[in-house]
Amino acid sequence: MTGSTDGDATADSDVTDRDRELVERAIELAEESVEMGNTPFGALIVVDGEIVGEGHNETRSNDDLAAHPEMTLARWAGRELDADERARCTMYASTEPCPMCATAIHYAGLDRVVFGVDGETLDDLTGDIVTVPCEEVIRRADGETTVDGPVATEAAMTLHESFYGDATGEGS
Repeated sequence: MTGSTDGDATADSDVTDRDRELVERAIELAEESVEMGNTPFGALIVVDGEIVGEGHNETRSNDDLAAHPEMTLARWAGRELDADERARCTMYASTEPCPMCATAIHYAGLDRVVFGVDGETLDDLTGDIVTVPCEEVIRRADGETTVDGPVATEAAMTLHESFYGDATGEGS
């Protein structure tokens, strides 16, 4: 994983301004998720520079604990994109994909994941995140998916704090 908790990728990172822009879009999707009555998670998939899919968390509205946007998009990619397209695919997520979603990303054969805030930072706020890093899940599966992040910790955590409350107990 590259980057630092302040949201700025390290100098040797492959993260670009376009990557940051697309993570910001994933954070917007997470905001829309909250407006739809769900928890604040969003993701999108890009192939050859073009957004081909976007997703919101739908765990509450669909009463489906697996309806994470990363899972939904990885499953969609597995059905709708051929192997070559998936090998050129980047998933952008507002928050580091959980182990369930990381496994789906691996099985789908996606090339790369870029995320806004890491699971450990979110766990410091919520106390209920499985903090096995996405990169670790991919590595243990002998996967080749590149994982970059965090790249927008402050923006992503502002949304999470407004939803879950901050360390002082204020917020939703």
